[in-house]
Amino acid sequence: MTVDTPVSIHLFRHDLRLLDNPALSKAAESKKLLPVYILSDQLFNSSIHKTDAPKQAEQYGSASAVWLHHALKSLNHNLDGGLNLFRGDTAEILIHLCKITAAQLVTCTKSHFPHEQKADEKLAEMLAEKGISFQQIDGNLLWHAEDTLKSDGTPYKVFTPFYRRGCLSAPEPRLPLPAPQLDLYEKLTESLELSEFGLLPQHDWDENLASQWDISEQGAHNRLEKFIASEGGEGLADYAEGRNFPAQIKTSRLSPYLKFGQISAHSAWHKAAENSSPDDKNLDIFRSELGWREFSYSLLNQFPTLKSAPLQPKFASFRWEKNAEHLLAWQQGRTGYPIVDAGMRELYQTGFMHNRLRMIVGSFLVKNLLLDWREGEAWFWDCLFDADAASNRAGWQWIAGCGADAAPYFRVFNPITQGQKFDPKGHYTRRFVPELAELPNKYLFNPFDAPAEVLKRAGVVLGRTYPHPLVDAKLSRLRALDRFAELSPKNA
Repeated sequence: MTVDTPVSIHLFRHDLRLLDNPALSKAAESKKLLPVYILSDQLFNSSIHKTDAPKQAEQYGSASAVWLHHALKSLNHNLDGGLNLFRGDTAEILIHLCKITAAQLVTCTKSHFPHEQKADEKLAEMLAEKGISFQQIDGNLLWHAEDTLKSDGTPYKVFTPFYRRGCLSAPEPRLPLPAPQLDLYEKLTESLELSEFGLLPQHDWDENLASQWDISEQGAHNRLEKFIASEGGEGLADYAEGRNFPAQIKTSRLSPYLKFGQISAHSAWHKAAENSSPDDKNLDIFRSELGWREFSYSLLNQFPTLKSAPLQPKFASFRWEKNAEHLLAWQQGRTGYPIVDAGMRELYQTGFMHNRLRMIVGSFLVKNLLLDWREGEAWFWDCLFDADAASNRAGWQWIAGCGADAAPYFRVFNPITQGQKFDPKGHYTRRFVPELAELPNKYLFNPFDAPAEVLKRAGVVLGRTYPHPLVDAKLSRLRALDRFAELSPKNA
């Protein structure tokens, strides 16, 4: 290859796909394309499950690192083995790659993470000094930030007006792009093997998690197709109501694929409308969930400290309890409240948790146990495949009542009635809390109220086969209301 042959580099980050990837399509306009993924040492820190393994990038917890491993493996396959993997300082590596390939253009999908935006500004300056163009192209969010502002030019801080007045009044999201024709530069001998990233844990915790998902770009589209087709009565056709019942598969389960960019939000937005009328309630609610993702990124960019600082300043002085025993019991699904324990075990066993359960277990942590919402955010961050720096943090602030668009502090989900209402036949709970499988529905969500003979017939021994409740649901609710009332203006 001569130096006159145009070469471009596409830096994959949160866009691990070929379909509907505008930045990749731009790079592909050159004669030769070098596809690159860099695991940045600048963002490394430790995670909960990997105490004896190499440190991971900050944007990935342990479960997400597992997903990333398989997603990169799939992307490399789709690129016929041509994905180049590197680890270290992004700017230094890209400058080196431009030098040895004579590339004059580097593209990437525009980041919406504040720390990456700052790094990209510096990267653009460094590349420009070398005469290299650096193009960041929108591809992972449906709307540009400037299109969803209020009439006075400021961003919204409440979801409903953000979505209804901002997003839905903005231009319709663009149609998805086809996969570009790629003429790949030869694979570089300097490229690392995927195993050298050290993304998988040192024990087999990840094997069961990964086996339950098709972690690939095609898997993402298959998942979307199945959801839209609503095969067997599941999916979009009954999304408005069905999404509340965890025993039924009526949610899209696209969130991990969206997090890693194995499918674009544009594909989900437009595909969902193919078999629905514009006024379909199910379509509207599904699209509003994509809108919540947009809102979360808007909040992250307004408040870069979303991870650690409550958006409502008065919550900075809230008196959280410190109880390591209660926190561990919550993490392990041993709270004594079956619907809470089912959700926490689903999380650890599958890398996923139904959205209704996220609200239930979150409410239990921050209100019944009065433990800091940041403890919950950190555990979800490490255990969820779809742990997202925007949505995960905005969601936890919503649950705790300290976010911009938060659940009121007096909303405390009752862990007994929530189970009875949203898992009425107990299928979900019995799946993840099998030691209670023989209990009748009447006592499934409150085994501590069951008569001794009922417990005996079900083979349940409270305190041995299943724990006693950590706290009393009613008394802990009253305690939470008293504690939150301390934040009222008259007590400020």
